[in-house]
Amino acid sequence: MNSNLENESILLFDGVCNLCNTVVQFVIKRDSKAHFKFASLQSDLGQRLLKKHKLNPDSIDTVVLVEKNKAYIKSTAVLRLVRKFSGAWPLLFIFIIIPTALRDWAYDWVAGNRYKWYGKMDSCMMPDPGLKHRFLD
Repeated sequence: MNSNLENESILLFDGVCNLCNTVVQFVIKRDSKAHFKFASLQSDLGQRLLKKHKLNPDSIDTVVLVEKNKAYIKSTAVLRLVRKFSGAWPLLFIFIIIPTALRDWAYDWVAGNRYKWYGKMDSCMMPDPGLKHRFLD
């Protein structure tokens, strides 16, 4: 693993999921300090990070946020994301007090229907040339 990446906050996302790609665009617009970098779950880097953090690459059905050498999944990953946004978004981090099982139930419901509701692409999105430096793989 590239040691330069250990200090990065990396969001791993399903590169063929329309909802996930919309979420990445949402994060980019609200991450005014360019805190987050991105890689698809399907990429070589994504697969290596999943294995490093003992997450099964064949059964992962969530966004994964890797920060300070620790991986966060599902609703915890989302709440840790919004903490770094500009504006009032960090206030949503208060929902971390809700038990993880309850938060993840809602997350799983959306994730389980994402292809049906939002569709799927044939391949991973290509980042805008001005944002390419934030996409790691």
